[in-house]
Amino acid sequence: MSTKLFEINPDLDRAALAEAFARDRRVQIRDVLTRETAEEIRMILGNHTQWGLASQAGEKGEPQQVLAKELSEPAGKQRAQENVNKAMQETAQGGYGFHFAQYSLVQGYMEKWNPDGPHDLLLEYLNTEEFLQLARDVCGMPELVKADGQATLFAQQHYLGVHIDSHVAEGWRVAYVMNFTLDDWKPDWGGYLNFLDEEGDIIHGYRPRFNALNMFAVPAKHNVSYVPPFAPVGRLAITGWLRDR
Repeated sequence: MSTKLFEINPDLDRAALAEAFARDRRVQIRDVLTRETAEEIRMILGNHTQWGLASQAGEKGEPQQVLAKELSEPAGKQRAQENVNKAMQETAQGGYGFHFAQYSLVQGYMEKWNPDGPHDLLLEYLNTEEFLQLARDVCGMPELVKADGQATLFAQQHYLGVHIDSHVAEGWRVAYVMNFTLDDWKPDWGGYLNFLDEEGDIIHGYRPRFNALNMFAVPAKHNVSYVPPFAPVGRLAITGWLRDR
């Protein structure tokens, strides 16, 4: 086992990655961590994470959260199902919605869900100078100063509707998705990070790929495609935003 939980691959070609980001305003960094630490994180997310449920119905609706401890109670389960139904009904009518499993690294850290546990360490690693400098180098944004984050699990019937991440006033500059999914995630299983043009055509998509970090400048129109009922449980990731304040 590695002595570190989060170790950046020293062989990354940062100049080539920066060139790609400057051209496209997005990039996928494959093998971003050492294999050993990436596998350790996948084990933590897959086997040692108490998943809650996040959902939203409508652009003007408020994000809804049901924590793992609440899902163990009948009232929590009922509220979660009602939230999911509302999200799917809104999406079926052409509106915005999402529904996926979530563990907020920031909330867990602040509320001391598991003090000094591995999830707290993951958030701390995301805010080390080592990781932030990688993001600055690749994105060409020396002003990036911190990262927030959440662990996410897109299981069967989970999805994230089309949106643009427009919270520039809150300091959001770059969205990121660090994947820890199965080694060979199949295209038919969904869960793709897709980018769309103004006519709704997909202009680029990233397959959930183990140990790959996707970064893209916001705002940008994107979604995470629907995961069908026959897909395996395993579209694991750490997602969030890199901020300038």
